[in-house]
Amino acid sequence: MAIINPHINFNGNAEEAFAFYKSVFGGDFAKIIRFKDLASTGFPASEKEENKIIYISLPIGKGSMLIANDVPEILGRTNENENRSKISVSAETREEADKLFYGLSAGGEIEGPLGDSPWDTYFGCFRDKYGIEWIVEFDPHHKSLI
Repeated sequence: MAIINPHINFNGNAEEAFAFYKSVFGGDFAKIIRFKDLASTGFPASEKEENKIIYISLPIGKGSMLIANDVPEILGRTNENENRSKISVSAETREEADKLFYGLSAGGEIEGPLGDSPWDTYFGCFRDKYGIEWIVEFDPHHKSLI
């Protein structure tokens, strides 16, 4: 079965955001590649952008990966207030849902408080301090797929 791995664009703060995500999810980065690592005559990296991230990945759970990059200035800025789609995390326990929700939403804006939902799950949604929208949910009636 296919696995969905969210990929997020940032305006130069991908590394900062991923350090934050790592502090909540734990684990280690699978890969970090900077613009300077791929710089060549066909793909120059300015001094201002050489340390920005062209690819970063953080394994989450079993078989899932959160991926991101910084958008080069030549391509313009990513609108950090647009709806970039939500990243949905299925927690294995209510306690894990609490940890992820309150950890990831720190400094952000809670859109739907974490609590019992009308569809019989433990659910909450928010926009984190980097503008990324998340859903955290625990369904006590289904085994987690992760």
